[in-house]
Amino acid sequence: MRAYYSVFTCLALLLTGCAGYRLGPTNGLAASGRSVQISPLVNKTSEPRLGDYVMNSLRKDLQQDGTYRLATHEQGDIIVSGVILAYRRSELSYLPTDVVTVLDYDIYLTMQLTARERATGRVLVDKPVIGRTSLRAGNDLPSAERQAIPLLAEDLARKATELLVDGTW
Repeated sequence: MRAYYSVFTCLALLLTGCAGYRLGPTNGLAASGRSVQISPLVNKTSEPRLGDYVMNSLRKDLQQDGTYRLATHEQGDIIVSGVILAYRRSELSYLPTDVVTVLDYDIYLTMQLTARERATGRVLVDKPVIGRTSLRAGNDLPSAERQAIPLLAEDLARKATELLVDGTW
């Protein structure tokens, strides 16, 4: 009898633990029911190739999510565009022996994300998205930044994908 109760308790815990899980898209749409076309991003910063990094990361994240089908050869139902507005670096920590020399930086990338329906022209999303990552400056700050930019683009793309997929529009 004791074994029966323990099996029943384990089964009840297992079933209630999965009660909030949903298979498929979280916004109520059918998976890959609509297509998304990503227009080339406009880079208004002095940092080169940021638009390429963010666009590639955004494409990858949308494909992995599966809520929307990525329109590569045809026009999409939803057109996503963006303007990269700011790239900034702020000091995070300093060397313990020298309060002037920066050890770590936080870098931020701000993009104005816009998504609109092709058929109606209705704007679905028009919000700023901010990506962030940290980097260790070391002896060569430009090399450290070059290595951190793909991580920064991935963070920004992940937040943009969440906004597009789970947005309340």
